[in-house]
Amino acid sequence: MLTVVLPTYNEADNIELMLPQLLALNQDTTELHVCVVDDNSPDGTGKLADAWAARDHRVQVVHRAGKLGLGTAYIAGFRHALANGAAGVLTMDCDFSHHPRYIPAMIAKLGEADLVIGSRYVKGGGVRFPLQRKLLSATANNMARVALGVRAHDCTAGFRLYRAEVLRDIPLDQIFSNGYSFLTEMIWLVQRAGWRIAEVPIFFEDRLHGRSKISSREIFKAMYTVARLSARRILSMSLFQS
Repeated sequence: MLTVVLPTYNEADNIELMLPQLLALNQDTTELHVCVVDDNSPDGTGKLADAWAARDHRVQVVHRAGKLGLGTAYIAGFRHALANGAAGVLTMDCDFSHHPRYIPAMIAKLGEADLVIGSRYVKGGGVRFPLQRKLLSATANNMARVALGVRAHDCTAGFRLYRAEVLRDIPLDQIFSNGYSFLTEMIWLVQRAGWRIAEVPIFFEDRLHGRSKISSREIFKAMYTVARLSARRILSMSLFQS
């Protein structure tokens, strides 16, 4: 069983389109379930997800008290999926910037890797959003690759498929980062633990409905995370050499 973890906050316009497309993938791939992690969306996203769960057992909903951060939303989804027997856990956005059409290719790639990334920056991939966001994304990825030694081309992607064993191995309770910087710390930990990482090309498009949740504060937190993990990496290398 594969569980898709879908963090939501004010995604009422998108969730009614996303859920049927995800559930339809059962026709072509392994059994797929969806865990919606809703942060008490004022627009009623959580109630819409509850209505889906009431009529389809493959949809489950985790309700949280408010906006507690993307990282903790992922962790809540991971724990729910593992507790319910998922062999793989896929994370993605609900706004169609990560399109369900790429999921079968990601599942197929899991045969040769432990973490598969839906990547914008490998051959065949790309992005469709304004130049400013392209530059921001490219800068964040280059910083992570140079400062942390991450070998993946797309270090900040949230479109990922993990083997359950990877999530059981990573000390989720010890991850300091929250928000979007969680993604950088998570991939660093996965590589550091020796798990295999592969990438599948995707086109990343701007959200279908609603507004982006990336703020200047998130950008600062991402820079801080890279600096913190870089210092940790240098210290561990020094200890190993001494």
